[in-house]
This record gives sequence, structure tokens and C-alpha cells, in this order.
Amino acid sequence: MVEMMSRVLIAVTTLSLLASSVLLPVSNAAKLSSAPRKEDVPYIKCQVCEKLASRLHQLVKEKQLQISPKKISEYEIIEIAENVCNLKKEEADWMLKIDIVEKGDKLQLVEQEEEGMCNSECKTIEAACQKVIGYSDTDVAEYLYKSKPDLASLVNHLCKDLTDACSKNPPPVPKDRVPGETFVAKPSKDAEMDKIMRSMQGMPGAPGMKVYSREDIEKYKDNPGKFGKEDEDEDDEDEEEDEKFPKNLGKVLKEKESSKKEEWKKIISKELKKKGEVLKRHAQKVSNWVRRWWKRVGSSSSKKPKPGKTEL
Repeated sequence: MVEMMSRVLIAVTTLSLLASSVLLPVSNAAKLSSAPRKEDVPYIKCQVCEKLASRLHQLVKEKQLQISPKKISEYEIIEIAENVCNLKKEEADWMLKIDIVEKGDKLQLVEQEEEGMCNSECKTIEAACQKVIGYSDTDVAEYLYKSKPDLASLVNHLCKDLTDACSKNPPPVPKDRVPGETFVAKPSKDAEMDKIMRSMQGMPGAPGMKVYSREDIEKYKDNPGKFGKEDEDEDDEDEEEDEKFPKNLGKVLKEKESSKKEEWKKIISKELKKKGEVLKRHAQKVSNWVRRWWKRVGSSSSKKPKPGKTEL
């Protein structure tokens, strides 16, 4: 009963927030692209790495204070490292306050006081962040857990030892590069709603829940038929079925009944494939961790002094 009530409360909250986002006034300005400019990544990679390290250091400290006197676990730090470059997660809020500014033949990351509308620049920073951390999230988490480094040491370890993000100076920006969009602060109500949505990701009692901000809604304003299709490709098949839906309902029901098992097989196979890919990535991380642990055990055992020979 309690679980049902919590689900109802979450659903009502989500619907009310979604409704408020739809009713908010929308600017008549031209729509901006939300695709990342991956060609800009080499010019900002080092700066992103430095800010990423700073954010990781801050998040670990905040988590430790939150659970004190209990000690933060390595698993909790790994979870932070896995989420810090994902804009759908709370830990990645820091990217929403950064503006990419053109200065001569360089691109500079400038922090703003408020969150901005997440368009191309926001997604470009996310792409650079993900490229930097790559498969090193478990390694940097282990370093944070065991060494408890200061910020300067963490920046050096992540950006020069674990990765090559800051191993050399960034190349000059081409003169014919098209300037990025102007930073536009997000309305406070939108920022608050989006923060709630990100915090609800993976919340118990609301599995698989999809939430959309005003930006998502406006993106599909001129083509509402494509709303929500980026995350749910299977909706294409459902819409085609709706368009071809015949008038004879009895015939349809018989056809669906006969093909029900086949549909379920396809759905299950598709989901198993998705889950398999996720498990494969996690298995690789676990394998790397076990390999490092076994190496440490072997090295420590080899250093133990051998017992002397017993004299007769």
C-alpha cells in the first residue's frame, strides 16, 4: 500500500511539473541545435578534465559529509565517477553552468552563476567529459578512495597519468570556425524542475519513468509525431500499426493473439541484448578491478621473508 501511494505521488508530481513546463511562455527566437560539436572537443578537452577533477573532488567530499561518521566506500565513489559526465544525472549539473567562449584562436570555458539552456555547447562539454574519463572511472575512483588526494594531485593524476587530456597544449581553433550560441540562462522554474527530474532518475517505485523538460517539448513542437522517439525506437513499430489498423477489430485480435508469442520473443531478445551490453561493460570494469587487486596481493606475498633453514 505504501509503495503504491509513493508511485501515485511521484506520478502526480511529474504530471504537474510537466504541465507547468508546457504552460510556460516560450521565446520566439530561432531554435538552436542540441547536437554536440565533436570537432570542438580537442580544443576544450584539458579544461574539461580539470573541471571534471574539481567536481569529482567536491562530490566525494559532499558524500562523505552526508554519510558521516560512516566512511565513504569505493563503490559509492565509482557510482559518482560513472554519473559525473552524464547530463541525465544529478552529478553532472556542473556542465549546465559553463559557457564556451571564443578568445582568439582558443576556446575558453567560463563558469556562469546560473544554469543555461542545454543546447549544442552543453552537449559538447558532455562529449568531451565522456571522452576524457572513458574507462578510467574505476581507476580514478580507486585513487580517490585509497590516496585521498588534494585537488592538484587529482587533476595531475586524471589529466596526465590516467589520460592524455592535458599532456599537450590544445591546437589552435580554425579561423573559419562557426561561433557557438550565446549563453542563455535557464528560467529558475525550469532549472528547479529539471533538477527534480534528474534526482528522480532510478528512484524506487518509478522504474523506467520518462520525463521531459520544456526544451524537449519545444524541440518537437513542429513535429509532435516524433516526440520521445530518441529513447524509444520501438515506438516506430507501434505507430505503423496504428496507421494500418483495420476496421475489423475481431480480425486484429485474432492476428495479435496468434503472433503474441513471437512478439514477446522479439521483445525479450531485444531487452536481453541491451542488458547484455551493459553487463559486458560492467564485467570489464570488475575484471580490471580484480586484476589490480590480485596483482597487489601477489606483490605483497612475494615481499614476505622466506623462513630460514633449520639447523640440524
